[in-house]
Amino acid sequence: MNNLDQLVRTLRQAATELGFSQFGITPAVSMLGYPDLIAWIDAGYAGEMNYFANRQKAYEHPDGVLDGAKSMIALAYPYDAASAQALAAGEGRIAKYIWSGLDYHDIIHPKLKYLCKILTEHSPESLARGVVDTAPLMEREIAQQAGLGWPGKNTLLLNKYQGSYFFLACVLTNIELPYDESHDTQHCGNCRACLDACPTDAFPAPGVLDATRCISYLTIEHRNAIPVALREGIGNWLFGCDVCQEVCPWNRKPTRQATQTQTDGKSTNFDHLDLRTLFEIGEEEFRLRFRKTPLWRARRRGILRNAAIVLGNQKHEANVPALKLGLRDTEPLVRGASAWALGRVGGQIAGSELESCLISESDPDVLGEINLALSTIQR
Repeated sequence: MNNLDQLVRTLRQAATELGFSQFGITPAVSMLGYPDLIAWIDAGYAGEMNYFANRQKAYEHPDGVLDGAKSMIALAYPYDAASAQALAAGEGRIAKYIWSGLDYHDIIHPKLKYLCKILTEHSPESLARGVVDTAPLMEREIAQQAGLGWPGKNTLLLNKYQGSYFFLACVLTNIELPYDESHDTQHCGNCRACLDACPTDAFPAPGVLDATRCISYLTIEHRNAIPVALREGIGNWLFGCDVCQEVCPWNRKPTRQATQTQTDGKSTNFDHLDLRTLFEIGEEEFRLRFRKTPLWRARRRGILRNAAIVLGNQKHEANVPALKLGLRDTEPLVRGASAWALGRVGGQIAGSELESCLISESDPDVLGEINLALSTIQR
């Protein structure tokens, strides 16, 4: 066994001990899917995620992330794939990758640094960089080329034995390592489960995602009011969405569960959340409660916007007191979503609250939401 083979063996063993479930190596070459990425951006499917267009050229070749890159290690890090429990009234669903309550970047980055350390200790003059979806890198194509799986029709990487409930990460290095075979076969066949199940019709074509219609994008990345036509499709999703994964046949027998290794012993029960209480806390308390969790990305205004839409979709009269608080929130975004939700719940109390706020409200967007809600109740 030569030195490079021993290095790969050491890296692979370390990756397994660190909790990664898949490991593969591919050469750092120009990305074949780069033209498709450009077409996707030009079609407007990236929505408000301007970082794609702003770093567009860097996606073309991995040396846009690490100058002189020759090899890329693709890694899969699994997360909880258990079935979600039934929701009670006033609760909202959260995507499975957030159930630990921890930011996966904080979990995975130190592990990548350890793998980078192995590389630089082997070759002190070498370069190495670990990436978890924060750099302009086409991770899914890299993972496919490294043999980890194939791109599903819902755009997620699929693996026959592990489904799609895993994060992708990469380690780039200027060391030329032995490469693994790419995964050139597709195993979706004629299945359309993910495409047909999407509540907001976010797939204009197999393998193409219109992020502006995706529940995950709308509840996490989108900063403004969610389009009225898409609100009912949000259903009970407070943050993220798993629908296209839950219906995938390759996820019918999930082999992964959250483990101490995967969460560093800090896992919390975060699979659902009581939404009504969120309207009772201010900015500072929200910060203290969620600053270290993935929910912080949407900030308080985004989470309460989402919470109002979920409560409106549930149409329970018991949600009205929380929505009344939302209707008087300091954030216009929250007031507008709460007005819409009260219109969905309906009833005399909701109507009276809306009429009362119609007199005092000055924001034109919120006024529009109140009038829409009142007309809904009247119908």
